[in-house]
Amino acid sequence: MKAIIIEDEKPASDKLKKILAEIAPEIELIGEATTVVAMLELLEAKEDEVELILTDIKLKDGLSLEAFKKHPVNVPVIFITAYDNYALEAFRSNGVDYLLKPIDRDAVEQSIEKLRQLKKGAAVQPANAIENVLKSYLQKDFKNRFMVKVGEHIRSVKTEDVAFFYAEGRNGFIVTNTKARYVIDYKMETLEEILNPKSFFRVNRTYIINIDAIKDVLIYSVTRLRIVPTVDWPEEIVVSREKVSAFKDWFNDAG
Repeated sequence: MKAIIIEDEKPASDKLKKILAEIAPEIELIGEATTVVAMLELLEAKEDEVELILTDIKLKDGLSLEAFKKHPVNVPVIFITAYDNYALEAFRSNGVDYLLKPIDRDAVEQSIEKLRQLKKGAAVQPANAIENVLKSYLQKDFKNRFMVKVGEHIRSVKTEDVAFFYAEGRNGFIVTNTKARYVIDYKMETLEEILNPKSFFRVNRTYIINIDAIKDVLIYSVTRLRIVPTVDWPEEIVVSREKVSAFKDWFNDAG
């Protein structure tokens, strides 16, 4: 079985390849991609060869689900994701499986065994499953409030009132449009999953910013950008080199 892997996190990709080599030697890796753009090119180039696709849902420059809309496929797809079952249930019953991050050997083995059984029986129709997952994702209820503690008091902050989130050491913080700052018990990776991607973008390892809180975007260097937020902030917020292209697309389409 010839397969391609779409994953933008090298450790996750390396781990997946190692597990596949151990449990499914019949699977031959014929291509890899780390972005939606590269994924589309790979799907076109390997269209007549590929028999299995293993793909992360959220890539650096967008959703792999969008790539499938532009280039429908008729082979089994295993999604690699950190999303909850709200989205996953949409395709679980359609013959397409998923690996929930962090992936482990047992989960991969179960997915491959499911594919082996499907190949012996009814045909898999992943194109329909992908469409269902996309609809479910787009209808997903993203987090609209955060509970914060202020001394002995507990308050609720609307997500729309958040200018940006940032990490400092092991702590996560909210900075509101009025420059109030609160500690929150969320990792940046978790915030990426629960915030509406049309409104929020992770510009680097430290900051996730609200589109409505961007006052200006300046050319910082040949390969990076600097964001000027609407709230007065002493630290520079710089879009990392690898995020610039995706940020421009988001900034153009957000909202």
